[in-house]
Amino acid sequence: MAFVIEHRTRRVHVLGVTRYPTGTWATQLARDFTADLEQAGHRFKYLIRDRDAKFAAAFDTVFASIGVESVLTAPQTPRMNAIAERFVRTVRAECTDRMLIFGERHLRVALERYIDHYNCGRSHQGDGMKLRSPGDDSNVIPFPAPADRIRRKPVLGGLVNEYQAVA
Repeated sequence: MAFVIEHRTRRVHVLGVTRYPTGTWATQLARDFTADLEQAGHRFKYLIRDRDAKFAAAFDTVFASIGVESVLTAPQTPRMNAIAERFVRTVRAECTDRMLIFGERHLRVALERYIDHYNCGRSHQGDGMKLRSPGDDSNVIPFPAPADRIRRKPVLGGLVNEYQAVA
């Protein structure tokens, strides 16, 4: 799996899934992602990446063409890219280690549903413990709901749950 995670919001974008990643595959993912960024009008300054051989010079050139500087992590320093390392550990613990994956298509579907949950359905506690997800309206003050006014929505067949206050 190839993914990009935004540092500030912790929003994850899955770029692609393959059993046999190559430099050509990674470069094409970079082209597709940068085209999507340009269309959406999003910008970022740096791309922190590891030193894997599949990230050829062409991969960095694609990002350099839109003004994004690639920063390589130092060898054997997982803390240098701790946010991405934490996401990998989370997605494995909450999703892929708890289910039997039947192939690339099944993995794509499971990851897509989990990433939707990760980006929008679960609370991100980094904002002063306000328990907001990135898509929440900042003008609304969340109040604790009584236990009988909370609805549980199973995700991935009940592997993960989302909780919402009943209107």
